[in-house]
Amino acid sequence: MKINPEYVTRLISTFIKEELAKFDFRKAILGLSGGLDSSVCAFLATRALGSHNVLALIMPYGKTFPEEVEDAQTVAALVGCRVLIIDIQPMVEAYFSIYPTDDPVLKGNKMARERMAILYDFSAREKALILGTSNKTELLIGYGTIHGDLACGINPLGDLYKTQIRQLADWLGVPEKIRKKKPTAGLWPGQTDEEEIGLSYDELDSILYELVDLRKSRLELISQGYDPQKVNRVWEMMRRSEFKRRMPPILKLSSRTVGHDFLYPYDWDR
Repeated sequence: MKINPEYVTRLISTFIKEELAKFDFRKAILGLSGGLDSSVCAFLATRALGSHNVLALIMPYGKTFPEEVEDAQTVAALVGCRVLIIDIQPMVEAYFSIYPTDDPVLKGNKMARERMAILYDFSAREKALILGTSNKTELLIGYGTIHGDLACGINPLGDLYKTQIRQLADWLGVPEKIRKKKPTAGLWPGQTDEEEIGLSYDELDSILYELVDLRKSRLELISQGYDPQKVNRVWEMMRRSEFKRRMPPILKLSSRTVGHDFLYPYDWDR
């Protein structure tokens, strides 16, 4: 699980530059929450592209998380990127005033998708590619919102576990306050990732690394002393969230025996 942060930084910087160049983009845009992952992404993006080519959108929900906004502004100032603060509360409340709910998860998903809708709007305005900030841990267990924080043009952090991103953050010089605070998706006051997931990131990453990278079975992990309930919980989260890691399946009619006229309607007038 230990990484060489200098080497990883070079790899990710090259990845960002090369992927943007493939599609004729010179600028990148990201949602900057004030959390660890988006902060690391901002540090890496500005290293790769120059601070003038990176736009960070800070998108709070009203006055709910003032410290997160402050931390995001601190990061933007440190890396020197352009920054814009957009309050998503009016848009989200307009929707829920018509379709109300008391479910915090539904509200959180709507907030995540509203932020991504704004990112894609500014992506088009700025001709800037969106950088994803989801890490490998979140992707493997499905801890993210489809068409919300899971959406992006490219994801520089997607093959790094949360604990590895902490190592990278330390090397990059991300402020200690951000590195040490409890990770949160900012979906409702008091919400933390680890409490919602039911495991600490250290436990979660250890199990995921054994299952995914080392290709060990659940029985092997349990025989090594891992808690059976935690191993099975992680396995189930991976299994049930597989659809989030795949493009939507498309039925391939061209590979099946179907009517010729259906596949090749060459005579449109009959």
